Amino acid sequence: MMPGFALAKNCRVIALSRRDPAKAQDSARQYDIPHAFASTAELCRCPEVDAVFVTTPNSLHLSDTLTALGCGKPVLCEKPMGVNAAECRQMVEAARRAGLLLGIAHVFRFEESVGRLRARLAAGEIGRPVFVRSEFSFKAGKEHPRAWIYDRSLAGGGPIADVGVHCVDTLRFILQDEVVQVSARGIANPDSPDLEDAAALTLEFSRGTLAAVLVSYRAEYRTPLEIVGEQGVLRAEDCLTVERPVRVELRRGGAVAGDETVSNHAAYAIQVDAFADALEGKAPFPATGEQGWQNQEILDAAYRSLVSGKAETVPRVS
Repeated sequence: MMPGFALAKNCRVIALSRRDPAKAQDSARQYDIPHAFASTAELCRCPEVDAVFVTTPNSLHLSDTLTALGCGKPVLCEKPMGVNAAECRQMVEAARRAGLLLGIAHVFRFEESVGRLRARLAAGEIGRPVFVRSEFSFKAGKEHPRAWIYDRSLAGGGPIADVGVHCVDTLRFILQDEVVQVSARGIANPDSPDLEDAAALTLEFSRGTLAAVLVSYRAEYRTPLEIVGEQGVLRAEDCLTVERPVRVELRRGGAVAGDETVSNHAAYAIQVDAFADALEGKAPFPATGEQGWQNQEILDAAYRSLVSGKAETVPRVS
């Protein structure tokens, strides 16, 4: 996150909180942050804090968001928004009552690669989308910095919740359509059998597009995204990466008919600046609490499908 804030033009980090006061002070010194606190409540009471970015483990998003809203602070909350849709509803309703902005950090909505795919699809370059594919995998062993991702009580799920939500949100954003039904199959994690280690999801969109989402904690890092239409294919092999340039291709007749190379390096900065702009009334923030809640409804349906072995209907939020 901090490299993103370093590139931001309209916001900066003024305070952080960590449960261990010594670690909080160390992090503050490392990133030249003026204030360090040992709790969310202390940070939210700081008069110099204008808004709060919740980046704690998933199971703490609800309590931390409610604390910030209760202190009168707008909130940008990391994905997934919560561990179930009921939590997301609570957060959205609390923000509505408080009259405060609640955004969800679906950072890939701010990538140039995703924006180009969305615009080119909307322009009709490949006709009606028939099916789409999004993958997100990376190797997350026990030494992973976010050790809590293997604790269901903290994470709420495995890669479906962790990176599958990125794929789901990105596809909804690109297609500008909603998921009505989900089917899911998963492989259990050998070290944490109550969590999936890899999964395949089939999403049915309201306008008839079918999507395949593949996620894993055991495969090499990869984030390809492909849209197959009636008149061609749009694809990017590394669509959801920020580390290197991304090539967006248009294919027709089995051959490349055109391509462009874009950069996503500023996506995190664009995201936080967009939130700041929304707070100043310059433009709406595109990843609202309602959007995060809708994504969670899809995740919940996927986890129901893992248990039932059937396609599960996705409720629409309101």
